[in-house]
Amino acid sequence: MRSTVALVRCDSYEPEAVHRAVGVGLELVGGVDRFVSRGERILLKPNLLVASSPDACVTTHPAVFEAVARWLKDAGASLTYGDSPGFGKPESVARKAGLAEVADRLGIQFGDFASGREMAFAEGGLIRQWHFANGVLDADGVVSLPKLKTHGLTRMTCAVKNLFGCVPGMRKGEFHGRLRDERQFAQMLVDLNACLSPRLHVCDAVMAMEGNGPRNGTPRKMGVLLFSQDPVALDAVACALIGLDPSLVGTCVYGEEFGLGTMTDIEVVGEDPDAYVAEDFAVNRRHASTTGQIDGRVSRFMRRWMVPKPVIDTRSCTACGTCVRVCPVEPKAVDWPDGEPGEGHRPVHDYALCIRCYCCQEMCPDKAIEIVVPPLGRIIHR
Repeated sequence: MRSTVALVRCDSYEPEAVHRAVGVGLELVGGVDRFVSRGERILLKPNLLVASSPDACVTTHPAVFEAVARWLKDAGASLTYGDSPGFGKPESVARKAGLAEVADRLGIQFGDFASGREMAFAEGGLIRQWHFANGVLDADGVVSLPKLKTHGLTRMTCAVKNLFGCVPGMRKGEFHGRLRDERQFAQMLVDLNACLSPRLHVCDAVMAMEGNGPRNGTPRKMGVLLFSQDPVALDAVACALIGLDPSLVGTCVYGEEFGLGTMTDIEVVGEDPDAYVAEDFAVNRRHASTTGQIDGRVSRFMRRWMVPKPVIDTRSCTACGTCVRVCPVEPKAVDWPDGEPGEGHRPVHDYALCIRCYCCQEMCPDKAIEIVVPPLGRIIHR
Protein backbone atom coordinates (compact mmCIF):
# COMPACT_ATOMS: atom_id res chain seq x y z
CA MET A 1 0.00 0.00 0.00
CA ARG A 2 1.37 3.41 -0.99
CA SER A 3 2.57 5.63 1.83
CA THR A 4 2.40 9.41 1.93
CA VAL A 5 5.22 11.67 3.07
CA ALA A 6 4.64 15.41 3.31
CA LEU A 7 7.61 17.66 2.64
CA VAL A 8 7.12 21.22 3.87
CA ARG A 9 9.50 24.12 3.44
CA CYS A 10 10.65 25.76 6.67
CA ASP A 11 13.60 28.13 6.34
CA SER A 12 14.21 28.92 10.00
CA TYR A 13 13.24 28.12 13.56
CA GLU A 14 11.31 31.35 13.95
CA PRO A 15 8.36 30.13 16.07
CA GLU A 16 5.51 31.42 13.94
CA ALA A 17 7.11 30.13 10.75
CA VAL A 18 7.51 26.69 12.26
CA HIS A 19 3.95 26.73 13.60
CA ARG A 20 2.59 27.53 10.12
CA ALA A 21 4.76 24.87 8.50
CA VAL A 22 3.60 22.22 10.96
CA GLY A 23 0.00 23.18 10.29
CA VAL A 24 0.56 22.77 6.54
CA GLY A 25 2.23 19.42 7.05
CA LEU A 26 -0.54 18.09 9.27
CA GLU A 27 -3.15 19.04 6.68
CA LEU A 28 -1.18 17.36 3.90
CA VAL A 29 -1.21 14.03 5.77
CA GLY A 30 -4.89 14.17 6.67
CA GLY A 31 -5.34 16.74 9.42
CA VAL A 32 -4.50 16.68 13.11
CA ASP A 33 -7.80 14.98 14.05
CA ARG A 34 -6.66 11.93 12.11
CA PHE A 35 -3.92 11.30 14.66
CA VAL A 36 -5.34 12.33 18.04
CA SER A 37 -8.74 12.52 19.68
CA ARG A 38 -9.95 14.82 22.42
CA GLY A 39 -8.94 13.61 25.85
CA GLU A 40 -6.32 11.11 24.66
CA ARG A 41 -2.96 10.94 26.43
CA ILE A 42 -0.28 11.46 23.79
CA LEU A 43 3.46 11.17 24.38
CA LEU A 44 5.73 13.45 22.35
CA LYS A 45 8.98 11.59 21.71
CA PRO A 46 11.77 13.99 20.61
CA ASN A 47 15.41 13.12 20.00
CA LEU A 48 17.24 13.96 23.24
CA LEU A 49 20.54 12.17 22.67
CA VAL A 50 22.61 14.16 25.18
CA ALA A 51 22.51 17.53 26.92
CA SER A 52 23.22 19.96 24.10
CA SER A 53 22.04 23.43 23.11
CA PRO A 54 19.54 23.66 20.24
CA ASP A 55 21.96 25.31 17.81
CA ALA A 56 24.26 22.25 17.92
CA CYS A 57 21.62 20.26 15.97
CA VAL A 58 22.02 17.24 18.23
CA THR A 59 18.44 17.28 19.53
CA THR A 60 14.98 18.08 18.21
CA HIS A 61 14.65 21.85 18.11
CA PRO A 62 12.31 23.37 20.74
CA ALA A 63 10.46 25.37 18.05
CA VAL A 64 9.43 22.14 16.32
CA PHE A 65 8.51 20.56 19.64
CA GLU A 66 6.39 23.59 20.57
CA ALA A 67 4.61 23.81 17.23
CA VAL A 68 3.59 20.15 17.23
CA ALA A 69 2.56 20.38 20.88
CA ARG A 70 0.34 23.40 20.24
CA TRP A 71 -1.45 21.75 17.32
CA LEU A 72 -2.07 18.58 19.33
CA LYS A 73 -3.24 20.50 22.40
CA ASP A 74 -5.62 22.53 20.25
CA ALA A 75 -7.07 19.22 19.06
CA GLY A 76 -7.78 18.30 22.66
CA ALA A 77 -4.95 15.87 23.39
CA SER A 78 -3.42 15.63 26.86
CA LEU A 79 0.34 15.68 26.37
CA THR A 80 3.43 14.32 28.07
CA TYR A 81 6.92 14.11 26.60
CA GLY A 82 10.22 12.37 27.12
CA ASP A 83 13.16 10.33 25.91
CA SER A 84 15.87 8.16 27.41
CA PRO A 85 19.13 9.86 26.38
CA GLY A 86 22.34 8.06 25.59
CA PHE A 87 24.05 9.89 28.44
CA GLY A 88 22.77 12.03 31.30
CA LYS A 89 19.54 12.36 33.27
CA PRO A 90 16.49 12.72 31.00
CA GLU A 91 15.10 15.86 32.62
CA SER A 92 18.49 17.58 32.63
CA VAL A 93 19.00 16.79 28.95
CA ALA A 94 15.55 18.19 28.16
CA ARG A 95 16.39 21.38 30.05
CA LYS A 96 19.68 21.92 28.20
CA ALA A 97 18.01 21.21 24.84
CA GLY A 98 15.41 23.93 25.46
CA LEU A 99 12.42 21.60 25.49
CA ALA A 100 11.75 21.77 29.23
CA GLU A 101 11.20 25.52 29.06
CA VAL A 102 8.59 25.05 26.33
CA ALA A 103 6.97 22.17 28.20
CA ASP A 104 6.76 24.19 31.42
CA ARG A 105 5.10 27.03 29.57
CA LEU A 106 2.56 24.72 27.94
CA GLY A 107 1.91 22.62 31.03
CA ILE A 108 3.38 19.41 29.56
CA GLN A 109 4.88 17.01 32.08
CA PHE A 110 7.96 14.88 31.53
CA GLY A 111 7.00 11.21 31.47
CA ASP A 112 8.63 8.49 33.51
CA PHE A 113 11.69 7.44 31.50
CA ALA A 114 13.71 6.29 34.50
CA SER A 115 11.85 3.01 34.98
CA GLY A 116 9.73 0.72 32.86
CA ARG A 117 7.90 -2.56 32.51
CA GLU A 118 7.63 -5.53 30.19
CA MET A 119 5.54 -5.73 27.04
CA ALA A 120 5.10 -8.84 24.90
CA PHE A 121 5.11 -8.60 21.10
CA ALA A 122 4.42 -11.98 19.53
CA GLU A 123 4.55 -10.53 16.01
CA GLY A 124 8.18 -9.48 16.29
CA GLY A 125 10.49 -10.70 13.56
CA LEU A 126 13.48 -10.72 15.92
CA ILE A 127 12.47 -9.30 19.33
CA ARG A 128 9.26 -10.48 20.97
CA GLN A 129 9.70 -9.21 24.53
CA TRP A 130 10.36 -5.55 25.33
CA HIS A 131 11.04 -3.39 28.34
CA PHE A 132 9.69 0.10 27.67
CA ALA A 133 9.71 3.27 29.77
CA ASN A 134 6.58 3.76 31.85
CA GLY A 135 6.11 7.14 30.21
CA VAL A 136 5.61 5.37 26.88
CA LEU A 137 3.28 2.63 28.12
CA ASP A 138 1.18 5.05 30.16
CA ALA A 139 0.23 6.98 27.00
CA ASP A 140 -2.59 6.16 24.59
CA GLY A 141 -0.35 6.93 21.64
CA VAL A 142 3.04 8.30 20.58
CA VAL A 143 3.94 11.13 18.21
CA SER A 144 7.62 10.92 17.29
CA LEU A 145 9.76 14.01 16.63
CA PRO A 146 13.06 12.77 15.14
CA LYS A 147 16.04 14.83 14.02
CA LEU A 148 17.76 14.08 10.69
CA LYS A 149 21.40 13.25 11.41
CA THR A 150 24.17 10.96 10.28
CA HIS A 151 24.97 7.94 12.44
CA GLY A 152 28.05 5.74 12.68
CA LEU A 153 26.22 2.41 12.83
CA THR A 154 22.97 2.98 10.93
CA ARG A 155 24.33 5.67 8.52
CA MET A 156 21.42 7.99 9.31
CA THR A 157 19.11 8.41 12.26
CA CYS A 158 15.60 9.64 11.70
CA ALA A 159 12.13 8.20 12.25
CA VAL A 160 12.85 4.49 12.81
CA LYS A 161 15.92 5.02 14.98
CA ASN A 162 14.25 7.71 17.12
CA LEU A 163 12.04 5.16 18.90
CA PHE A 164 15.09 3.49 20.48
CA GLY A 165 14.88 6.11 23.24
CA CYS A 166 11.66 4.46 24.45
CA VAL A 167 13.90 1.80 26.01
CA PRO A 168 14.97 3.22 29.38
CA GLY A 169 18.47 3.75 30.68
CA MET A 170 21.24 1.21 30.28
CA ARG A 171 18.92 -1.34 28.66
CA LYS A 172 19.74 0.28 25.33
CA GLY A 173 23.37 -0.71 25.82
CA GLU A 174 22.27 -4.31 26.38
CA PHE A 175 20.90 -4.41 22.84
CA HIS A 176 24.25 -3.26 21.46
CA GLY A 177 25.95 -6.02 23.40
CA ARG A 178 23.48 -8.72 22.34
CA LEU A 179 23.00 -7.78 18.70
CA ARG A 180 26.56 -7.74 17.38
CA ASP A 181 25.51 -7.37 13.78
CA GLU A 182 24.31 -4.25 12.01
CA ARG A 183 21.50 -6.15 10.33
CA GLN A 184 20.15 -7.54 13.59
CA PHE A 185 20.31 -4.10 15.18
CA ALA A 186 18.23 -2.68 12.32
CA GLN A 187 15.74 -5.55 12.63
CA MET A 188 15.41 -4.82 16.35
CA LEU A 189 14.60 -1.17 15.61
CA VAL A 190 11.97 -2.21 13.07
CA ASP A 191 10.34 -4.55 15.62
CA LEU A 192 10.39 -1.74 18.18
CA ASN A 193 8.50 0.58 15.83
CA ALA A 194 6.01 -2.13 14.90
CA CYS A 195 5.37 -2.83 18.57
CA LEU A 196 4.76 0.80 19.59
CA SER A 197 3.20 1.91 16.27
CA PRO A 198 3.44 5.71 16.70
CA ARG A 199 0.53 7.74 15.38
CA LEU A 200 2.74 10.16 13.42
CA HIS A 201 6.37 11.08 12.75
CA VAL A 202 7.38 14.74 12.31
CA CYS A 203 11.04 15.09 11.32
CA ASP A 204 13.06 18.19 12.13
CA ALA A 205 15.28 18.73 9.08
CA VAL A 206 15.29 22.51 9.13
CA MET A 207 18.87 22.08 10.26
CA ALA A 208 20.28 18.56 9.93
CA MET A 209 23.64 17.09 10.91
CA GLU A 210 26.23 15.69 8.52
CA GLY A 211 29.65 14.18 9.04
CA ASN A 212 30.60 12.75 12.44
CA GLY A 213 27.04 12.41 13.75
CA PRO A 214 24.88 11.90 15.68
CA ARG A 215 26.56 14.18 18.23
CA ASN A 216 29.78 15.58 16.82
CA GLY A 217 28.88 16.28 13.21
CA THR A 218 28.38 19.57 11.40
CA PRO A 219 25.03 21.41 11.20
CA ARG A 220 23.70 21.55 7.64
CA LYS A 221 20.67 23.56 6.56
CA MET A 222 18.05 21.51 4.73
CA GLY A 223 15.11 23.87 5.27
CA VAL A 224 12.32 21.27 5.50
CA LEU A 225 10.03 19.37 7.82
CA LEU A 226 8.83 15.86 6.95
CA PHE A 227 5.55 14.24 8.05
CA SER A 228 4.31 10.66 7.71
CA GLN A 229 2.56 7.81 9.47
CA ASP A 230 5.09 5.48 7.84
CA PRO A 231 8.57 5.77 9.42
CA VAL A 232 10.19 3.70 6.67
CA ALA A 233 8.81 5.94 3.91
CA LEU A 234 9.83 9.07 5.82
CA ASP A 235 13.36 7.73 6.28
CA ALA A 236 13.55 6.77 2.59
CA VAL A 237 12.62 10.31 1.55
CA ALA A 238 15.12 11.71 4.07
CA CYS A 239 17.76 9.45 2.51
CA ALA A 240 16.94 10.84 -0.93
CA LEU A 241 17.36 14.38 0.38
CA ILE A 242 20.90 13.65 1.57
CA GLY A 243 21.87 11.67 -1.53
CA LEU A 244 21.91 8.32 0.28
CA ASP A 245 20.52 5.16 -1.31
CA PRO A 246 17.94 3.80 1.19
CA SER A 247 18.88 0.25 0.21
CA LEU A 248 22.11 0.89 2.17
CA VAL A 249 20.10 1.65 5.33
CA GLY A 250 19.14 -1.46 7.25
CA THR A 251 16.12 0.10 8.93
CA CYS A 252 14.67 0.91 5.51
CA VAL A 253 15.46 -2.52 4.03
CA TYR A 254 14.10 -4.54 6.95
CA GLY A 255 11.33 -2.04 7.58
CA GLU A 256 9.93 -2.94 4.17
CA GLU A 257 10.75 -6.65 4.47
CA PHE A 258 9.06 -6.95 7.89
CA GLY A 259 5.99 -5.00 6.76
CA LEU A 260 6.53 -1.90 8.90
CA GLY A 261 6.35 0.40 5.86
CA THR A 262 7.68 0.96 2.38
CA MET A 263 10.81 2.51 0.95
CA THR A 264 9.68 2.09 -2.67
CA ASP A 265 5.97 2.92 -3.00
CA ILE A 266 5.83 6.50 -1.75
CA GLU A 267 3.84 9.58 -2.69
CA VAL A 268 5.57 12.81 -1.70
CA VAL A 269 3.15 15.71 -1.25
CA GLY A 270 3.91 19.37 -0.68
CA GLU A 271 7.32 20.50 -1.89
CA ASP A 272 9.26 18.89 -4.74
CA PRO A 273 12.00 16.84 -3.04
CA ASP A 274 14.36 17.33 -5.98
CA ALA A 275 14.64 20.99 -5.02
CA TYR A 276 16.11 20.07 -1.63
CA VAL A 277 18.55 17.30 -2.46
CA ALA A 278 22.06 17.80 -1.06
CA GLU A 279 24.20 15.42 -3.10
CA ASP A 280 27.35 16.51 -1.26
CA PHE A 281 25.89 15.74 2.17
CA ALA A 282 28.65 14.11 4.23
CA VAL A 283 27.29 10.65 5.02
CA ASN A 284 28.59 7.07 4.85
CA ARG A 285 27.66 5.65 1.43
CA ARG A 286 29.79 2.51 1.69
CA HIS A 287 28.26 -0.93 1.25
CA ALA A 288 27.05 -2.60 4.42
CA SER A 289 29.80 -5.20 4.27
CA THR A 290 32.34 -2.58 5.39
CA THR A 291 30.36 -1.13 8.27
CA GLY A 292 28.64 -2.30 11.40
CA GLN A 293 29.55 -5.06 13.79
CA ILE A 294 31.63 -8.16 13.39
CA ASP A 295 30.75 -11.80 14.02
CA GLY A 296 33.16 -14.53 15.04
CA ARG A 297 33.62 -15.84 11.49
CA VAL A 298 35.43 -12.75 10.24
CA SER A 299 39.17 -13.27 10.17
CA ARG A 300 41.59 -11.17 12.15
CA PHE A 301 43.00 -9.96 8.86
CA MET A 302 39.63 -8.60 7.69
CA ARG A 303 38.93 -7.14 11.11
CA ARG A 304 42.19 -5.25 11.05
CA TRP A 305 42.37 -4.11 7.42
CA MET A 306 38.80 -3.85 6.11
CA VAL A 307 36.28 -3.01 8.82
CA PRO A 308 35.78 0.62 9.98
CA LYS A 309 36.76 1.25 13.57
CA PRO A 310 36.46 4.07 16.11
CA VAL A 311 39.74 5.94 16.55
CA ILE A 312 40.56 8.37 19.34
CA ASP A 313 42.35 11.62 18.47
CA THR A 314 44.58 12.01 21.51
CA ARG A 315 45.02 15.71 20.77
CA SER A 316 41.30 16.33 21.27
CA CYS A 317 40.64 13.74 23.98
CA THR A 318 40.20 15.24 27.45
CA ALA A 319 40.23 11.85 29.23
CA CYS A 320 36.70 12.39 30.53
CA GLY A 321 36.01 8.64 30.40
CA THR A 322 32.63 8.86 28.69
CA CYS A 323 33.68 6.33 26.05
CA VAL A 324 34.68 3.83 28.74
CA ARG A 325 31.41 4.23 30.61
CA VAL A 326 29.17 3.77 27.56
CA CYS A 327 31.03 0.80 26.00
CA PRO A 328 28.42 -2.00 26.18
CA VAL A 329 30.73 -5.04 26.11
CA GLU A 330 32.55 -6.83 28.91
CA PRO A 331 35.49 -6.71 29.15
CA LYS A 332 35.49 -3.15 27.83
CA ALA A 333 36.65 -2.65 24.26
CA VAL A 334 37.81 0.86 25.17
CA ASP A 335 39.37 1.28 28.58
CA TRP A 336 42.10 2.98 30.59
CA PRO A 337 45.59 1.60 29.85
CA ASP A 338 46.04 0.22 33.38
CA GLY A 339 42.37 -0.37 34.10
CA GLU A 340 41.90 2.97 35.84
CA PRO A 341 42.19 6.66 34.99
CA GLY A 342 45.38 8.47 35.81
CA GLU A 343 47.21 11.68 35.08
CA GLY A 344 48.18 11.84 31.43
CA HIS A 345 46.24 8.68 30.56
CA ARG A 346 43.89 8.46 27.59
CA PRO A 347 41.51 5.55 26.95
CA VAL A 348 42.64 3.07 24.31
CA HIS A 349 40.72 0.60 22.12
CA ASP A 350 41.23 -3.15 22.03
CA TYR A 351 39.92 -3.81 18.54
CA ALA A 352 39.82 -7.56 19.13
CA LEU A 353 37.02 -6.87 21.62
CA CYS A 354 35.37 -4.00 19.73
CA ILE A 355 31.99 -4.93 18.20
CA ARG A 356 31.84 -1.76 16.09
CA CYS A 357 28.65 -0.43 17.70
CA TYR A 358 30.29 3.04 17.71
CA CYS A 359 28.69 4.00 21.03
CA CYS A 360 32.01 5.59 22.05
CA GLN A 361 32.04 7.76 18.92
CA GLU A 362 28.39 8.63 19.37
CA MET A 363 28.71 9.77 22.99
CA CYS A 364 32.14 11.47 22.98
CA PRO A 365 31.57 15.06 24.19
CA ASP A 366 34.83 16.38 22.72
CA LYS A 367 34.60 15.31 19.05
CA ALA A 368 37.66 13.20 19.75
CA ILE A 369 36.49 9.92 18.17
CA GLU A 370 35.91 9.33 14.47
CA ILE A 371 35.15 6.24 12.43
CA VAL A 372 38.12 5.38 10.25
CA VAL A 373 38.13 2.92 7.34
CA PRO A 374 41.33 0.80 7.20
CA PRO A 375 43.43 0.88 4.01
CA LEU A 376 42.11 -2.30 2.37
CA GLY A 377 38.53 -1.31 3.08
CA ARG A 378 39.10 2.02 1.34
CA ILE A 379 40.48 0.27 -1.75
CA ILE A 380 37.76 -2.37 -2.06
CA HIS A 381 34.81 -0.06 -1.48
CA ARG A 382 35.99 3.24 -2.89
